[in-house]
Amino acid sequence: MTAKSTAALPMVEPARVFGARLLLGLILSAMILFVDGYDLAALPLALPHIVRELGIPAASFGFALSAVLVGLGTGAVLLAPIGDRYGRRPTIIVTVALIGLATMGTATATSVTGFSVWRLLTGLMLGACLPNVTAQVALWAPEGKRASTITIVSLGIAIGGITSGLVVPLLVSFGGWRAIFLLPGIATVLLAVTLFFLFPRKGMVPERQDEPATAMPARKGGQLLDILRPPLLVATAIFVLIYGLNAFAIYLTSSWIPTLLPQAGFSVDLSARFMSIVNLGGLVAGLLIAKLVDKSRVTFVLSAAYTTIVLAFLGLSFVKPDPWIWGILLFLSAGAIAGVHLALIAIATDFFPARYMATAIGFGVAVARIGAIGGPMVGGWLIASGISVGGFFLFAALAPAACLAATWLVPAAQRARHKILS
Repeated sequence: MTAKSTAALPMVEPARVFGARLLLGLILSAMILFVDGYDLAALPLALPHIVRELGIPAASFGFALSAVLVGLGTGAVLLAPIGDRYGRRPTIIVTVALIGLATMGTATATSVTGFSVWRLLTGLMLGACLPNVTAQVALWAPEGKRASTITIVSLGIAIGGITSGLVVPLLVSFGGWRAIFLLPGIATVLLAVTLFFLFPRKGMVPERQDEPATAMPARKGGQLLDILRPPLLVATAIFVLIYGLNAFAIYLTSSWIPTLLPQAGFSVDLSARFMSIVNLGGLVAGLLIAKLVDKSRVTFVLSAAYTTIVLAFLGLSFVKPDPWIWGILLFLSAGAIAGVHLALIAIATDFFPARYMATAIGFGVAVARIGAIGGPMVGGWLIASGISVGGFFLFAALAPAACLAATWLVPAAQRARHKILS
């Protein structure tokens, strides 16, 4: 081996392994997403205690409960691009600190207006933070392991949501409902301080470099407008279409399955266990799909996943209710659709150059909120119209079937990225 080739190895090898600094960065990223998951679930869990202490009718909290989602969508579109333009590390650190402060501020609220304002501010910072964390992880992830790395780190959101249900009773017993926000808020601010000292700086961890000096320069209007103009408009439209339809399917099924299963003859307790199967299916399917994406063509993997999901929903429509058979079908349908959702963000990172990644992810997350809101509403309308359980699952197969058709557009999204880089 020549001296020249030996000297070149350190520049290439670190990008292929999980070194100590990369692992530290990924663990800290998962902790940030854990905070996101907790914060999204905090107010609904605190509400019964707030209503009892403050005497405010629960029905008055409609907007307050939605405010964090409104803020998240708005922040994902308007604030996430700051990371692409001015740096993801400072954007992440500042927004994590502000999430902590806004969470602590929620503990001071005494009216619906106060809760609404603080939750809106929390959502804005979550929307700015989450896409930048995901984009940074995508740039750090070793080649051939990008999808699985992003998906594993993204599990922090689900774990944060699960943990919230376990720790809230303990926090309430310790300091009342205010402890639900105050103590995690303090912990989040301390996390921001930790990030300042330990979150890897640029150059400490090898990053994906996909833009040569001849790459198309950013145009007037910034990153957000760039992803809405050719050639990236194609990639943006395909990502938003699949991600939005997938979100619609998730919330359509997860919102109404506990209501539908007793109508099919299952007990309420067994229906609750089925939802645990659905949640487990989401985690297993997400990791499996991400692993397959790392090793095979995206179009093939997504097509296989959506074909399985559609067939499973059709099975629920026509197969006689049976605990074992329906448990498997729910695992492969409602569970797998949630798993695909975990992997889609990882897949979409290959649609966009590095300088547009947080912007594109933020835009996709924001638009997918339309599907997340529409799913439960359409499901409620179907049930109110008297649809049968089988008819409901037949309708539920439509969105993943549309996603199946859309997966064949994925190569067009990848070509749009190559046009920017050429």
